[in-house]
Amino acid sequence: MHTAYLHADEVVMNVDAWAGQQVLVVGASKGIGAALVAALLDRGAAQVWAASRSGACVDDPRVTSLTLDATDEPGLAAAAAQIGAATDRLHAVIHTPGLLQNDVLRPERRMQDISLEALHASFAVNAFAPMLAAKHFLPLLGHGERAIFASVSARVGSIGDNRLGGWYSYRAAKAAQNQLIHTAAIEAARKSRALICCTLHPGTVDTGLSKPFQAGVKPEKLFTPERAAAQLLDVLAGLTPADSGGFFAWDGQPIPW
Repeated sequence: MHTAYLHADEVVMNVDAWAGQQVLVVGASKGIGAALVAALLDRGAAQVWAASRSGACVDDPRVTSLTLDATDEPGLAAAAAQIGAATDRLHAVIHTPGLLQNDVLRPERRMQDISLEALHASFAVNAFAPMLAAKHFLPLLGHGERAIFASVSARVGSIGDNRLGGWYSYRAAKAAQNQLIHTAAIEAARKSRALICCTLHPGTVDTGLSKPFQAGVKPEKLFTPERAAAQLLDVLAGLTPADSGGFFAWDGQPIPW
C-alpha cells in the first residue's frame, strides 16, 4: 500500500487516481462527507453522487444529489437502483455517517451508564448503516475494474488498541462495523478480485461529532474536514486488493482489530 506525505511523486499519483472516477459519498452534506465531495471534484472526478438526509445540492454539473437516510434500507435500495440505471462503472463508495452522542446516547464512563436505548442508537448508525450500504452498493462495484467500498470508522473501535475503556456503545458499534465490513470483503473477493472493502480512521476531525471531546487533542492532530478528506483519499488511492478487509488510519497505517 502507498502512503501519502512521504514523497511528492506519491502525492501526485494519489491525486490523479481520482481523475475520471465515479464516486458515491454517503453523508455528503457536512463535515468529512462534504469535504470529500469538494476534494473529489478538485481531483477531477467525473461524477459524484452526494447522498445525505438533506439532499443538499452542490453547484457543479458533475454532482448528483440524493436525499437518503443512511439507516433507511428501502431508501438505500432506491438509491442503488437510481445509480445503477445511470452508470455501469461506479468506482467507489465512501460511507461517512457516524453517531457519538444524541438525546439518548452519551459516551459512557462506567457500565452503570449503559442503556439499551443508547446501544440501539449507536449500533443503528455506526454498525448497521454501513453494512446495509454494503449490501445495496457493493453489487454496483463488482464490474471487474478496481473499485472501493470504504466506511469511516474510528480507532476506538479497535479491540487490540483499547487501553482506556469506557465509551461502551460507540466502541462496540465501531468494532462491529469493522467486523461487518471485513466479512463483506471476504464475500466480495469471491465475486470480484479487484474490489477493495475497508474501514478508515480519519483522526480527530474538527466537526460537530468531536467538538465536545477536543480539549486534550494536540493542535497538530486536530484536522480540518478538508485535510481529513485529502488524507483519506490519498490512503484509498494507495490500497490494493491485498488490503481488502483492512482497517487503516489517516496516515495509511493499519490498525489492529
